[in-house]
Amino acid sequence: MIDPKNILFLDIETVPFIHQYSDLSEEWQQLWDKKAKFLLKENNTPSEVYERAGIYAEFGKIVCISCGIIDAKNEVRIKSFVAENEKDLLNEFASMLNKFYNKPEQLLAAHNGKEFDFPYIARRMLINEIQIPEILNLSGKRPWEIKHIDTMELWKFGDYKHFTSLELLAKLFNIPTPKDDINGADVARVYYEEKDLDRIKKYCEKDVQTLLKVYLKLNSLDINNYIWNVIS
Repeated sequence: MIDPKNILFLDIETVPFIHQYSDLSEEWQQLWDKKAKFLLKENNTPSEVYERAGIYAEFGKIVCISCGIIDAKNEVRIKSFVAENEKDLLNEFASMLNKFYNKPEQLLAAHNGKEFDFPYIARRMLINEIQIPEILNLSGKRPWEIKHIDTMELWKFGDYKHFTSLELLAKLFNIPTPKDDINGADVARVYYEEKDLDRIKKYCEKDVQTLLKVYLKLNSLDINNYIWNVIS
């Protein structure tokens, strides 16, 4: 079994790079309209589904990355990278990965990370002209060389029928919900209207703590053997 002390657990929060559809340039509106064709239902318009733009790296940006580790004393430590300037945030995160997560036994973990967090971070790094750290870069790697763990994939046991949320897994394992304040749908509003990055950071850190607990449960490890301190 993988030693959880070799894993960096992470979660990201994203928002549309422009708050409102009406504020997009004509060219960006046209590009979003093409993308939105896959999201439209019945009488929806592209502007009405623009609230989902943040989940696409081409139309969104990262406003917070929270990371969790288990140290040698079994204490859980959580650190967040938060900044108004996405490039600054990503540069700090990349520097941390390059400095501390460059060994063969080290891995990254996220919930739905293979479909969302990992590729989103890599794409936004390319857009911001930041070199992708080796642990994130999939180019030329064979499947068994990729150092990524996805708790949703672990839960599926090979079943690819449907998405299972972190919130649902937390409920199944009697772990307190991380959605006791805001949820993913609220992040853009809190960022643009309330301008409360600290609130977003706290929400993201709760997700990381829940991710860690779910991972331990999925590996039949007792979460009571760990000290749960959030240290940012």
